[in-house]
Amino acid sequence: MDFAGAFAWDNVVFILKGLLVTLEVALISIVLSFVIGCILAIVQYAKIPVLSHIVATWVEIIRNLPLLLLIMFTYIALPDIGIKLDPFVSTVVALTVFESAMLAEIVRGGLRSIEKGQIEAARSSGLTYVQTLWHIVLPQALRSMVPPTVSQFISLLKDTSLATAIALPELVHNMSIVKSQNVNYTLPAFLLATMLYLIVNFALSIVSRRLELRRA
Repeated sequence: MDFAGAFAWDNVVFILKGLLVTLEVALISIVLSFVIGCILAIVQYAKIPVLSHIVATWVEIIRNLPLLLLIMFTYIALPDIGIKLDPFVSTVVALTVFESAMLAEIVRGGLRSIEKGQIEAARSSGLTYVQTLWHIVLPQALRSMVPPTVSQFISLLKDTSLATAIALPELVHNMSIVKSQNVNYTLPAFLLATMLYLIVNFALSIVSRRLELRRA
């Protein structure tokens, strides 16, 4: 093992650049998948004729597909129909599609946890269905699903490592390049990547616990 060589300044900076790409992909995917997931969940919750069934089918299909398959599909298969995406965009698209389906189920569960009595009271007070959903149901549902949502975000962050299959220069990809320089760099490079994942995911866990305490 050669920690001094593996942790040379250039190697550390290169791995940190990979971490930055990982965080960028994760952040963009988190925001997009959360918004889309909420929309999908609301459509299912509202039981809109035909559309609700289409959305439910879509969510079920996506949830049962491997994420790696979606990543490779967006990067390798879509060019066959004229849609060519770079590794960064391909990863964001695949993660957003996959995670929005996962989050849709979490949000839908949160919406269904709200007592019908509150909805009926809001409607009887003159609020429209949309106003009731926006002002009464959704805020309470979002608070109740903080822990599972943050857990899903942590999973998303870790899942970015799958994009090494399409040569996205994220953390695992850059770590692999560093360790390939010298067989003695393997363990140090893995330890550094592991530590960086632990720091980021631990920080997200702390945020989740604080939000849960505030909710209580």
